[in-house]
Amino acid sequence: MHPVICTIGPLTIYSYGLMTAIAVVISTALAAARAGQEDIKPEIIFNLSFVAVISGVIGARIFYIVENLGYYLQNPAETFMLQHGGLSWFGGLVLGGISAVIYLKNKGIPLLKTLDLIAPFIALAHAIGRIGCLLNGCCFGRESFQFGIYFPSQGKFLIPTQIYSSLALVLIFIFLRYLQDRPHKEGQIFFTYLLVYCFFRFIIEFWRAEHPIVLWGLTLFQLISIGVFIFSLSMLVSILRARK
Repeated sequence: MHPVICTIGPLTIYSYGLMTAIAVVISTALAAARAGQEDIKPEIIFNLSFVAVISGVIGARIFYIVENLGYYLQNPAETFMLQHGGLSWFGGLVLGGISAVIYLKNKGIPLLKTLDLIAPFIALAHAIGRIGCLLNGCCFGRESFQFGIYFPSQGKFLIPTQIYSSLALVLIFIFLRYLQDRPHKEGQIFFTYLLVYCFFRFIIEFWRAEHPIVLWGLTLFQLISIGVFIFSLSMLVSILRARK
């Protein structure tokens, strides 16, 4: 693992932060380029990305801290150490999503149409971000000498769930782009993204090591995945059945 890319004088470049920045830049640029085909101004995408990323990071951090409250109560200085990792996708989805909806509503921009536009590129950004998790040595899987790779930070052979997550998200990105270039109803792509991602996340959670079982033999994130999956499925059925 390589949590630190390099140090230039007083400046330290962390792999987690670098990959997150790369993910945001690449995905925003691609989404803005696509916006012209959807009759949406590219600057709207850049502004939306800024709003969603800032609020999403805050939401992801808050959710992660609450999930690991005992550790942060004992190590309060770690609360602001984002370079060490510690972001929850579901927390980012909630606060980032709320901020995005408020922004789009205030600007009078079609909500579902815009969400359909950016959904594939959210998956791509997430895929790139998971590489940052691998380099940082966080979000690792269960111990396995046969199927794992060596994590120096843990001193063990662990299942590289970061790689599995990244590959799954790349597949989701390709699938959503395929749908995007074909006739579809507004909202169909975004809720398909949530549906498919939650399915993959539910499966991968069985191999994750740091999330405790909370109910019915499942982790908190598996329970959330089930809830979001059911909600997304119901929305998709409604969208596909609607005449308009």
